[in-house]
Amino acid sequence: MNSPTEVNTRNKCDASVIWLHGLGADGHDFESVAHALNLPNIRFILPNAPHRAVTINNGHVMAAWYDIVSLNQTGAEDEAGIRASQQIVEQLIAQEVAYGIVPQRIAIAGFSQGGAVALFTALRHSQSLAGILALSTYLPLKAKLTSEANIANKNIPIFMAHGKFDEVIKISTAITSRDTLVAAYPQLSWHEYTMAHSVTQEEVMDIRVFLTKIFQVNN
Repeated sequence: MNSPTEVNTRNKCDASVIWLHGLGADGHDFESVAHALNLPNIRFILPNAPHRAVTINNGHVMAAWYDIVSLNQTGAEDEAGIRASQQIVEQLIAQEVAYGIVPQRIAIAGFSQGGAVALFTALRHSQSLAGILALSTYLPLKAKLTSEANIANKNIPIFMAHGKFDEVIKISTAITSRDTLVAAYPQLSWHEYTMAHSVTQEEVMDIRVFLTKIFQVNN
């Protein structure tokens, strides 16, 4: 796995966002979004997923945080792959802490399956984190959340967003995940946009508001 793409220099930053891309993409995928947010005191770490065979794509090898066996959200899930990617994110969090960023100043973000890993990891992390950006995604292995969630992040702010016309991950799937989460995480905010499986300028503006709030950054 290649080194992460980084936006903003460490010596000017007092907060970090670890941002995971979607299936088949790489760390550069959200680099332009990180720049567009124009938050110079926040460093963005954009890691690259390992390459693996993806079942729904006829076993083709591509960048993926875990295998996708089926588009049926009640079907089998690649638990081993999800947990392996959780460890990648945990290592990135530890790296930021080693650089002097406290966990409470670290947010985890992700798009599509990257968002699934962001949710999975942050809700289990042993120390309080700043927030979660869950974009066009769903909650993986939801049956295990109650037993595995860490109380340290019971009040974590969650920005969950989805496109009304998403044909990759249906908005109904995201709403089911939202309803599961909001019962336990009262700081979840839900956002719907007139888009497919993508990101819009309106969403980027709302993300900026969310980040400035959780990091208490002056606009």
